[in-house]
Amino acid sequence: MANDSELDLVISRLLRVPRALVWKAWTDPAHLKQWWCPKPWTTEVLAFDLVPGGGFHTLIRGPGGETSDTPGAFLEIVPQSRIVWTTALVAGWRPAVEPWMPMTAFITLEDEGAGTRYVATVRHKDQATRD
Repeated sequence: MANDSELDLVISRLLRVPRALVWKAWTDPAHLKQWWCPKPWTTEVLAFDLVPGGGFHTLIRGPGGETSDTPGAFLEIVPQSRIVWTTALVAGWRPAVEPWMPMTAFITLEDEGAGTRYVATVRHKDQATRD
């Protein structure tokens, strides 16, 4: 069994934009759907209640009719700094019914120079889902 940190996928980037703009890209569903998946795939935001226990639900559609339906819930919101959400729960803190990939994501934003340090840490249940 891997230790906990081996099950985490961490992406850290220095973005050359102000933190407020990165926050808006994450917290405005109209912006989120523009970048959530690679083109030609599209994203529909079905729920986005940016409060702890609020629903976060995206439906992604591929060019060949493929879909990825991902309901979840926000766990923690620290304006301009941190978003934590999971697919193990849905709105109202209810357990998700057979999530296709149970995980918890931590999105953190910090000022760095003239830009923003963006760190996404996604915790997975096992090595296979992390990979």
